[in-house]
Amino acid sequence: MRGLIVTADDFGVHARVNAAVERAHCEGALTCASLMIGAPAAHDAVKIARRLTGLRVGLHLVLTDGIASLPPWSIPDLVDMHGNFEGTMFANGVRFFFQESVRRQLAIEIRAQFEAFAATGLALDHVNTHKHFHLHPSVLSLILEIGPQFGMRAMRLPREMHASLLFAPWVAWMKTRLDRAGIAHNDWIAGISATGNMDEAALLAILANAPQGVLEIYSHPATEGVAPITPAMHAYRHADELAALCSPRVARAIEASGAMHGGFADIFDHATTPEFAA
Repeated sequence: MRGLIVTADDFGVHARVNAAVERAHCEGALTCASLMIGAPAAHDAVKIARRLTGLRVGLHLVLTDGIASLPPWSIPDLVDMHGNFEGTMFANGVRFFFQESVRRQLAIEIRAQFEAFAATGLALDHVNTHKHFHLHPSVLSLILEIGPQFGMRAMRLPREMHASLLFAPWVAWMKTRLDRAGIAHNDWIAGISATGNMDEAALLAILANAPQGVLEIYSHPATEGVAPITPAMHAYRHADELAALCSPRVARAIEASGAMHGGFADIFDHATTPEFAA
């Protein structure tokens, strides 16, 4: 393993997530956070990120299961009257591909989220999407068209160890697109199949069997609370994930790996040094 990136997704979705990101970075292994720029607690997340100068922050584009950045009247084919993305990912994926008018609205929403992130003044470490929607060809094409205009240099490749062969062609296609565009990316990811259950045992098992290359581990930490942060997260073990990121055993396993541990910018800015040569 040449490099290790440890990321928290959904930064800004709730104050409990923001508090967990701060703690996991200051007391644990967390190096990155993916910011939902239009989420309810995004303003607080940005303030935290400005304080934590070592935390690398990326844009977590929300195009499903969340709130859009633009007003509903400007993207009526994407959201309901309250600005929430509606429809299933499958149905929307079909519309994104076949309906030009929907794609135009998708493009202006993606641009709006990049613009909102740029307005924070934070350095853009990486880009990914909620629910890994950037595997969709239309979504990826728009990100690759718009993102570099805002300094995008790295994206998440959702290539999981021991993943289903069903997604292998899509991931290979995406890797080719990123390489051709000169966008840096991780080689492997961990966190998809165990979403919401990235506890200490899971992290230790991943680190013990880490593949060669650059590995990104992502999770959804949050502090304790009574109600689910979102309906989709009702079964997530947020507190266990936070404890895992702050675990001394995990810290020792990372140190023993010898991998460079940081954000995308930290790792890929060193990609031309001998230890990072292909």
